[in-house]
Amino acid sequence: MKYIALCYKKFTKIEEFLTNLFLIAITALVFLSAVARTLHHPINWAVDFSLLLFAWEVFLGGDIAVRNTKLIGVEILTDKLPVRMQKALSLIFFCLIIAFCLFLTFFGIKLSAENTKRLFQVLPISYSWCTVCVPVGCFFMAISSCIKIHEIIKTPASAWSKKERAVV
Repeated sequence: MKYIALCYKKFTKIEEFLTNLFLIAITALVFLSAVARTLHHPINWAVDFSLLLFAWEVFLGGDIAVRNTKLIGVEILTDKLPVRMQKALSLIFFCLIIAFCLFLTFFGIKLSAENTKRLFQVLPISYSWCTVCVPVGCFFMAISSCIKIHEIIKTPASAWSKKERAVV
């Protein structure tokens, strides 16, 4: 079990590194593309490559948001509920995330398979490299949601405070 936890921790570090790298690359490519276009030497492939990186950024970043519980919530309503109800709502919330992510994973695989022959406008690569981020990212989000459910279940109601909910 410790080996799996260690591998998962390394995976999360790699995922965070990639999302940071993608964000820097997107920013640099868009900026350089705008400057080059102004100088009448457009970088035609920059837009397509930025689109590819942005798609991956969204879905990998979504997994980071789920893992760190940086999702939109309506705490003004849930804070007034009993602690057991708050835990139950958190469990329901993460179960819904898992169901939706598995739905997107299933249909994202189909979408990626359908896009194998489609190419980017300028890049000589399959558009599947862009659409495969949907099933990959959603599968990762489902795993992160399962881990959150495990953490919610093992946290006793007496320890369920605002600080705990921010972590869980």
